[in-house]
Amino acid sequence: MAKLMSLLWGAGSPPCWRVMITLEEKKLQGYKRKLLSFEKGEHKSQEVLEVNPRGQLPAFKHGDIILNESCATCLYLENQFKSQGIKLIPDSAEDQAVMYQRMMEGLALTDKLNSVIYYDCSVPEEERHDSAVKRNKEALTAELKLWEGYLENVSAGSYLAGAFSLADVIVFPSIACAFRFGLSVGRYPKLAKYYSLLKNRASIKTTWPPHWVASPQGYDILKDL
Repeated sequence: MAKLMSLLWGAGSPPCWRVMITLEEKKLQGYKRKLLSFEKGEHKSQEVLEVNPRGQLPAFKHGDIILNESCATCLYLENQFKSQGIKLIPDSAEDQAVMYQRMMEGLALTDKLNSVIYYDCSVPEEERHDSAVKRNKEALTAELKLWEGYLENVSAGSYLAGAFSLADVIVFPSIACAFRFGLSVGRYPKLAKYYSLLKNRASIKTTWPPHWVASPQGYDILKDL
């Protein structure tokens, strides 16, 4: 079945990483994949636009079915292959509610991270303002404190919704990016513990961004948060 799947992806992108983790968890190795460069603008290439007219990654195909939103792709894969690999949607209504809530909140975390990490890349120089940088950092700090609080209520060794689920698939890549870009372990101990719990999970280790492997040293953009 995986032979009918293809993925255009970019390294270090949380949305791309989510899809790759899901494919690993569902035992769908062997799909076709092509690594594209954001720096070279390859996500705006005709190859991508034919699959995703927004010119964004990931761009995923399963036969004639096209999915370009990472959450939609992860949900599709879980629902199409429920009995294969790890079950990523819990059975109980309570755990499902937490899972879906954290999944959707995870998108807000990604957006707020991007607004700080990629501010200089996404905003033309003449439109940049110190007040916007300050506002973005304050919004991200508030968001990170929310997640620190959520994890305060998670049992030791547990995940966001009890067992490992799509909530972790969606949220972990953003947490990993935060620490890659200098988030303080000391100021966010619960997030650091969650990161340590998951970073060596097989599906995550296998799909770890290749340039992170080649250059383990991160950045310090978030060191003051």
